[in-house]
Amino acid sequence: MRWRRMPMEEESPEEFGYERIRANLAESSCRDRTFADLDVRLDDLVLLYGDHRGHRGAREILAAEAALEADDVLLTAGAAMALFLVHSTLLGREDHLVVVRPNYATNLETPFALGCEVSHIDLTFEKGWRTDPDEIARALRPNTRLVSVTTPHNPTGVEMDESTLRALIEICERQGCRLLVDQTYREMANGAPLPVAAGLSDRCISVSSVSKTYGVPGIREGWLISRDREFMKLGLAAKEQIVLTGSMVDEALCFEVLRKRALWLPEVRAFIGRQRDVVKRFMAAESRLEWVEPSGGVTGFPRIRADVPFEGPAFYRALAEDHGTMVGPGHWFGQPERAFRLGWGWPTPDELTHGLRALSASLDGIRP
Repeated sequence: MRWRRMPMEEESPEEFGYERIRANLAESSCRDRTFADLDVRLDDLVLLYGDHRGHRGAREILAAEAALEADDVLLTAGAAMALFLVHSTLLGREDHLVVVRPNYATNLETPFALGCEVSHIDLTFEKGWRTDPDEIARALRPNTRLVSVTTPHNPTGVEMDESTLRALIEICERQGCRLLVDQTYREMANGAPLPVAAGLSDRCISVSSVSKTYGVPGIREGWLISRDREFMKLGLAAKEQIVLTGSMVDEALCFEVLRKRALWLPEVRAFIGRQRDVVKRFMAAESRLEWVEPSGGVTGFPRIRADVPFEGPAFYRALAEDHGTMVGPGHWFGQPERAFRLGWGWPTPDELTHGLRALSASLDGIRP
């Protein structure tokens, strides 16, 4: 397998140093919580080899939302591991993948490392970053094993409507391939979230985690869901080869997070709604930027208008070093440097205000 580091990891806030960042607008998640927020004691937790599929209580909660059973859920070390299991289980050098782009880098890099045939469906600003089922259907081949989409989309925040999702399901059912739906931001939809895709068809695989919505990426808990038991058996076998079983501590904490969803989720949605409104007002007033307004998640993908003087490295360097502000530059997603991912779920209101002002100041070439 041909691995290479992803730019978003090489240049991440963790690598740059959180202590140097005053406004972190590069994150695509809600702000990190502390252990105390979970209000849980684990003194009696037995640190044994756990259920290979993961904490049963957590799996039951996740399965119930899609009217499925606990064994239709496999817990993984974050959504990243879930995506790796899907790709490595289904794809080899003789197989074909159709994947939308831009995308979270794992959805592109793991297939590259596997050496499978890949057709990229390039979403565009001009078409509202929308996924076109007909374009995906035209890309299918006899050896297509997997179609990969994400909604709400990362980095643009554009959400697929249910009719598009069902059209994609119908296409994959006809083809006999599987549909991977990365639903990591599903619970942060502006309105009612889409159904869990895995509950709609046995050709669907849903992937998500507690990292983004609940601000607990440090416990490394995600999952994949599918009602295709043969596929789930393959996914379990792959997990067992990699880690055998998950961390008992992480899975116990994941269970507590899921039990608190009814309390936490309204608070999360209210906060990101207020933050989104701040960003929308900023975008309406900042004439040098344009975007497709996001419909879900906690990120948008603005771009600097073509008639605005711009020199990529200097702009991002000034933004970070002079103003202590980070965004996700376009090359993280294989896009032009005039575009960048802008996140509003992680910063505090004051940090968000500072970061937005820093964007305008950096466009002006103003140094503090």
